[in-house]
Amino acid sequence: MRATLQHLFVFFIFLTLAACAKKIPHESLPQNIRIGGLYYTQFALQYEKDRHRTTNYRRGFLLPINTEVKLIDIDSKKIKVQIPSSGKELLIENVEKHTNDNTIQAFDKLFAPVKVNLSRFNAMERKHIKTGTVTLGMRRQAVIAAIGYPPAVGTHSLDQDQWKYWNSRFNTFIVHFKNGRVSEIQE
Repeated sequence: MRATLQHLFVFFIFLTLAACAKKIPHESLPQNIRIGGLYYTQFALQYEKDRHRTTNYRRGFLLPINTEVKLIDIDSKKIKVQIPSSGKELLIENVEKHTNDNTIQAFDKLFAPVKVNLSRFNAMERKHIKTGTVTLGMRRQAVIAAIGYPPAVGTHSLDQDQWKYWNSRFNTFIVHFKNGRVSEIQE
């Protein structure tokens, strides 16, 4: 019995260590990712309890597109940024099984060193991009700018005419496209 408990304890420790994030040495980061660097959000993020998951749940507080952030840290599972205008820190948890993106790929979708050029969108699209919402008639790139990328687990290709998003863990909605524009939002 005692040996069994010891084996279970060792197994538990192994599982705990296996689940830990792996440090990415700063010198091995791609040139476009620099600790302490300033970047801009590439779409409107939503977060709860100072945390955004790359599953991209559509609930919580809005961090608008083109918000400046400072990269504090990055590892194999998370990205930590600070919003210089408020000092608030935000933890981005990469959920690779939902996005098929490693943390570096997730960073490249979320942030860039330049702002998104909003002039390429029409007035209606800009209005919804700034509020992090979607409406009928928006083009695909405007939807991404407004609410981000749909999780790959529900949308295998951005060429599909239906993109599945999550409001929460148990509540989804589907954005339908016809001729490259939103034709229906199915709750």
